[in-house]
Amino acid sequence: MTSCYKEKFSTDSSDSLSFSLDTLSFDTVLTEISTVTRYFKVYNRYDLSLRIDQIKLTGLNAGFFRLNVDGFTGDIIRDVEIMPGDSIYVFAEALIDPDQPVSISPFILEAEATFTTNGNDQEVKLIAWGQNANYIPGPDQPNRISLLTCDLGEVTWDDPRPYVLYGTLLIDSCTLVLPAGTRLYVHGGIANNQLGIYNEGLIYTFPNGKIEVQGTADEPVIIRDDRIEPDHLGEWAGIRLGPESGPHTFSHMELSSAIAGITADSATTVIIDHSKLSYTGGPGFYARHAKATISNSLFFENGGQAVALTYGGDYELTYCTLASFGNDAEALLMTDFYCSDPLCSEGAQLFQFTGRIDNSILIGSSTDEVWMVDAGTPEMGLLDVVMNHNMVVVDDLLDEDNYPGFFETICMDCFEYKFSDTLFVDLFKDDYHLDTMSVAEMKGRPIPGFTDDLEGHSRDLLLPDLGCYEFQE
Repeated sequence: MTSCYKEKFSTDSSDSLSFSLDTLSFDTVLTEISTVTRYFKVYNRYDLSLRIDQIKLTGLNAGFFRLNVDGFTGDIIRDVEIMPGDSIYVFAEALIDPDQPVSISPFILEAEATFTTNGNDQEVKLIAWGQNANYIPGPDQPNRISLLTCDLGEVTWDDPRPYVLYGTLLIDSCTLVLPAGTRLYVHGGIANNQLGIYNEGLIYTFPNGKIEVQGTADEPVIIRDDRIEPDHLGEWAGIRLGPESGPHTFSHMELSSAIAGITADSATTVIIDHSKLSYTGGPGFYARHAKATISNSLFFENGGQAVALTYGGDYELTYCTLASFGNDAEALLMTDFYCSDPLCSEGAQLFQFTGRIDNSILIGSSTDEVWMVDAGTPEMGLLDVVMNHNMVVVDDLLDEDNYPGFFETICMDCFEYKFSDTLFVDLFKDDYHLDTMSVAEMKGRPIPGFTDDLEGHSRDLLLPDLGCYEFQE
């Protein structure tokens, strides 16, 4: 009787489990079907026993994992007991076939082992790699912030396998070169770690960092989210070109599914040509006091402006199509000021704005798809915009009472688009090629140095078409 022990269990909802780690990564090189087992420990730090009501796998990719808890297996494991000051082992197994299509086995597989104790849920994240690819960082590096540096040299990602960025890539004292045919898939989502809460999937350049995209018409460079199965749209943070970085070049690139496509910060120089920037939560291209040259490029399905040029800078848009349908933001925004707070209570900071917009299509579903804000005085002359031979949707800027003769003086030989006009092949299918009866045909003016369109077709030497596509018979 004196040796008999009656176990007592805590029922306090504040008594929680402790874990040996918060994320379990399966560091395996995927060359064939692989079964990988890893483990972690679960601790009871209290003076009373804890009863885990249930342990189960949750999450979109839970089917790729299996658990073994103290010898018990199953989809749900119930009533696991841990004595005071004791611990248990949890073994997790990942079964992966890297040759399955991405629609079945995505690049990055994530699930959670969920522990329910006294009514509270706690999770340990499980991460594995589902395809043969170049993972950045590698699967044996749990830190989600990667630094690319090469002593002011170049690093070329030319492996025929895709590259998958899991986290944040910082480029410093190095030029990242993406040659023709490169596929870069970025894993988005929300990170919550010692740095705080932020959007994952960011590519950022320091002042000595550069990005050089070298796609071709036949082999464009693809940069998008890592969930490429049909009907799935991911959301990674985007490419941010830090202050004073560059020059950056994006040629024959297809970028999609980012929160903001490309952001060019102060004193950054960037060239974008023969590229598509689409399905972004915010602007396709956002610049702040930068220098950018954009040509033969298509912007569509952008949640914010297709192109937002703010706080001054020096910009050229030539033979571009900015299609801003389905939102209230204008296709093209141009401003010469910056405010540190939404109400501009501390006053606006001003900087010279120079913009040249030629042979482009600036349209959308709103009444005004071109918007300019000049925070300076007429004597200062900070907003220097010249538009020539463009197809535009404008309304307020044509108001003679508020802006007498304003738009006509800056937009020479521009054509106002009417919603009854025939323009593209099929807006509903995102086909922005010019229709046979398109009002944009033969409306441009020849510009030296611009001889082809987005797909490499030759431009008419005398009467080129507007926008990124030259009409093809």
